[in-house]
Amino acid sequence: MLYKMSNGTVELSGNTILMRADFEIRNKTEKLAVVGRNGCGKTTLLRTIAGELTPIKEDGISSGISVTGNPAIGYLKQLTFEDNSRTLDEEIRLVFQRVLRMKERLSELVEELNAGAGEKTIAEYTRLEEEFKELGGYYYEKEYDAMLKSFGFTPADKQKRLSEFSGGQRTKLAFIKLLLSKPDILLLDEPTNHLDIETIEWLEGYLQNYSKSIVIVSHDRMFLDRIVSAVYEIENHKLTRYNGNYTAYAKQRKENYERQLKEYNAQQTEIKRLESVAERFMGKPTKVSMAKSKLKAIEHMEPVEAPDQIDSRSFHADFKPRLTPGKDILFVNELSIGYDTVLSTVTFDVKRGDRLGIIGGNGLGKSTLIKTIVGAVPKLSGSIRFGTNVEIGYFDQQMAQYTSDKSVIDDFWDEYPTLTETEVRNALGGFLFTKEDVFKSVSSLSGGEKVRLALCKIFMKRPNLLVLDEPTNHMDIIGKETLEDMLINYEGTVIYVSHDRYFMKQTATRLIALEKGVVRLYPFGYEQYREEQEKLSQGSERDRIAMSGNVISVDIKSDSPGKGSGSNLQYLKNNSTESGNNGFDKSDDSVDIKKGQLSYEEGKAASRREKKIRKLESEIEGLEERIAEKKKELADPRYASDFEKLTGIQEEIDSLEEELLLLMEEWEGS
Repeated sequence: MLYKMSNGTVELSGNTILMRADFEIRNKTEKLAVVGRNGCGKTTLLRTIAGELTPIKEDGISSGISVTGNPAIGYLKQLTFEDNSRTLDEEIRLVFQRVLRMKERLSELVEELNAGAGEKTIAEYTRLEEEFKELGGYYYEKEYDAMLKSFGFTPADKQKRLSEFSGGQRTKLAFIKLLLSKPDILLLDEPTNHLDIETIEWLEGYLQNYSKSIVIVSHDRMFLDRIVSAVYEIENHKLTRYNGNYTAYAKQRKENYERQLKEYNAQQTEIKRLESVAERFMGKPTKVSMAKSKLKAIEHMEPVEAPDQIDSRSFHADFKPRLTPGKDILFVNELSIGYDTVLSTVTFDVKRGDRLGIIGGNGLGKSTLIKTIVGAVPKLSGSIRFGTNVEIGYFDQQMAQYTSDKSVIDDFWDEYPTLTETEVRNALGGFLFTKEDVFKSVSSLSGGEKVRLALCKIFMKRPNLLVLDEPTNHMDIIGKETLEDMLINYEGTVIYVSHDRYFMKQTATRLIALEKGVVRLYPFGYEQYREEQEKLSQGSERDRIAMSGNVISVDIKSDSPGKGSGSNLQYLKNNSTESGNNGFDKSDDSVDIKKGQLSYEEGKAASRREKKIRKLESEIEGLEERIAEKKKELADPRYASDFEKLTGIQEEIDSLEEELLLLMEEWEGS
């Protein structure tokens, strides 16, 4: 046991947040999650562990906090920068003072040992060297540099003063400083907020290998699944521990509730039966003893408590789009996005019913792409064209920061002035604004409440195309699950940006990944993206080339607007053909691949296969060009009113796309 709180009751402003809570970190390397609804007390628990809050004393209740040894506790909220004139490097290196002192002492001990020091010196050296190794003394410089890079900082940033960084960057630096300090108990409150997927995955790996204890508050289900070994749930001011990761917790929680409810209902049914029998025969002299025995049986029962009702309240909006659009929703052609410079150049189209997810590193233009599509940011070059009858509902992540002195009901009503009060109340009630909640000022709402209000306004329009920029920020897990279900059952089309991988996995039918130097379209969604990423990370360069099939790659030209080759989609099967020799060195009869060898005959067979693949790719490229030409013809204003001509063009496109599909199937099987 490293840390233990027994019967801890914590109050804030006279309100009970935690009631007689039991919490325990059972060993020095245990990794725990804390989950629950927004406002349930997760951050309060972290503050209590950090020592910021103290449980109250209750009469007749034995309670307290006990720890083993004197563990260092690190909490991001506690970290501040005392001197903003320090450089990044100077500030971070404060963390290494202990390591540097140990390094200096180890050098002194080595000199003493060389001079023939005794057992006492040997014992000190052995103990100190072990501690030095545990603190990362042999690799702290590399770890420091790797961490800066993973969080998006460059080597040149080391010499910048802290005052030169933005608020978000300073938060990341504080996080880096916390991680490098390696506390015995690491407390993390929503650590994945505002991190891109690449950084989140790096952080996962780091925390998986962290040699000390971690307590994480997070709504990122995949993050918790990959790190924690036990979950504490806060509900109705109580703490309940479940062993296993988040998925195991969710399953156990449901099973426990259903089992207890079944047992409770069975006991209540039996009690009613026994009471009925007793009541029926109590008035009959010959049956009185039997009736009393039934009542005694009830008295001797071990009461089964009714399970606490699971708080599954969430918003809902069961609506159908106002209009049914055509099959084609959106055409994006060689679209260069950015502000002063091009961030990315992309080409893609969206069909009715698609749920297109957009992921990528920070600074590559995910939100800019969304904003450009809806017209909030002007395009640098290229074209955006919507299909017929497309009506957009746009959610911007800045809506969570929306402020207004108006009440919730007035703010909503001003946008829909023709609605009756009952209609307004019903709409707001669907998003959990009930009773007196509707009279709160918008500015006083939490981030999650503002998101709900924004979504309520959007869904009231009944759009057929939802364009969403980080919609799950500020949502708890039940809110995310609700939105997942809504999008899956939505009869319209969705384009969205999200860094929540679990949400993306559940909802996206197609995926666009913005990466440095390339944009890739994954036609089969997040699972395909993950499979390809794992292959790329595990294989050699030749393996990475050979395993990049089923991914549509679009080059980015960021040197000048309009120069992107976004329309030139390449179906990558083996990029080794760029060398002109099918990827094989003609000076050698065999090529190492992983641990095996290709014989000369196998090499020739592989060469024939590559020729077939190149032929198929050439035919595919030709078909794509013909389809692109026909789509341009379809958009020609000269034929706007020529229904017969447009029908003929569309039939040609459909025929070409069927032919393309057959070629793609042959290519995938080759």
